[in-house]
Amino acid sequence: MAITIVGDHEFDPIPSIKSKCLRINLNSNIYGTFNEIGAGQETVRNFFRAGGASGTIAKAMSAYDKDFSDAIYGEEKDGRYVTEKRLHTMLEKEMEHMEQRISKEKHPKRLFFSYANTVATIDFAKKYKGHGWVGIRYQTDHNQTEYNEISLHVRFHENDARHQQHTLGTLGVNLIYGAYYKHDNPKKLLKYLYDHIDKDKLEIDTINFSGPCFKGVDNRLMSLQLVKNGMTEAIMFGPDGKNILPARILYKKNILALRGSFRPVTKVNMDILEKSLEMFKKEPNVNPDKIQVIFEITLSNLMAEGEIDEKDFLDRARLLCNLGQTVLISNFKEYYRLVEYFSNYTREAQMALAMGVSNLIEIFNEKYYRHLSGGILEAFGKLFYKELKVYLYPLNDSKNGIVNSNNIVVDEGVKELYKFFKHNGKVKDIETYNPEILNILSRVVFEKIKDRETDWEKHLPEGIPEIIKSKGLFGYRDVTIKDF
Repeated sequence: MAITIVGDHEFDPIPSIKSKCLRINLNSNIYGTFNEIGAGQETVRNFFRAGGASGTIAKAMSAYDKDFSDAIYGEEKDGRYVTEKRLHTMLEKEMEHMEQRISKEKHPKRLFFSYANTVATIDFAKKYKGHGWVGIRYQTDHNQTEYNEISLHVRFHENDARHQQHTLGTLGVNLIYGAYYKHDNPKKLLKYLYDHIDKDKLEIDTINFSGPCFKGVDNRLMSLQLVKNGMTEAIMFGPDGKNILPARILYKKNILALRGSFRPVTKVNMDILEKSLEMFKKEPNVNPDKIQVIFEITLSNLMAEGEIDEKDFLDRARLLCNLGQTVLISNFKEYYRLVEYFSNYTREAQMALAMGVSNLIEIFNEKYYRHLSGGILEAFGKLFYKELKVYLYPLNDSKNGIVNSNNIVVDEGVKELYKFFKHNGKVKDIETYNPEILNILSRVVFEKIKDRETDWEKHLPEGIPEIIKSKGLFGYRDVTIKDF
């Protein structure tokens, strides 16, 4: 039995939480389990209250005690239970129970689901706001042998545990309802997760879709929607192209970040990475075994020509992933906000930013800090957090020759400020750069690809031109094929 979409928020009023639950409950084929750990049984409570739940709820459970939970799902050797791994274990185990206990022969049209969350709400000291994993494993057609799955990570911003529980319960209903009735349009499903929830109450910073309903879905693109829709300020995906929780990758790591358009990634980008990484490893407080390199692209960069071009975004992402890089997409136009974000995960570790001369000049432009009460001084107090370093890649200027930290020209009003940071070793020159590639500019390479010129390949890292050609990235077309 296939589920079809009826109605759309753009034309119809947003259904109430009760009406969403009732629609699920009155569908005689939807049947499954609820397992909620850490924040009460807030999701299933909504279904009980709506009425008609006996035909929907096979089981509702909260295994709060760790020993009891371990007896059901297995022991977590690292002692961590609010994890993606635990969520998937819960979803898989409960679905196995459904298959074992409910006969498909007796109920051939049943659409099984298992809903789960594992959550830590705000602590009594209100030091940690709380976070958690939420997910659903389910069928939309009784003939499906492979299950669909949606999993997401949330961060709470409310200061009361009861409010967080209520918000979580609302989110759970929205997820289950969307999974069944909005699955053919994942972008809208994503937006509808916030039905009856203010965005300042809850942040969704990771989401993944899988299964037959979502075969055409690129999860990197879905993550981009999180930032675009204001659901979070930054998302991350790894070299395999899969979305990853930033906290898992960044926690207690020494972070080296490179910001750019990477449209496409060039030999200059990789030279900056290689040489700055060499310098970073030599810093006295850096453990070389705990370094995380991040290639960051800002939303403003992706929107440089107006609306976000999703294909263009994926083109950049594919190349960086192919080079084995971890990518961060952020809404941090100013560098100090990026540093603040990293500092949430790595307070005791070292951070460094690698950039070109033009980027550093922009950082010292006061116009970017007029919204701050302390202006540029406040921004720089946050930017040069603890031992943060800037590794500066030189510019080959046609008039002034090689420009580096010693002869860079900043606005008159911030000259002394720049000298202060330079004198205190916050800005370090990358001296071992490759002089033969200094004049390579990403935007020039991009135009050459688009205009079907033939000498752009030499400016890119090994293997990248072949990918651009074979995948037709950045509007590439084989010049040997005539247009008709």
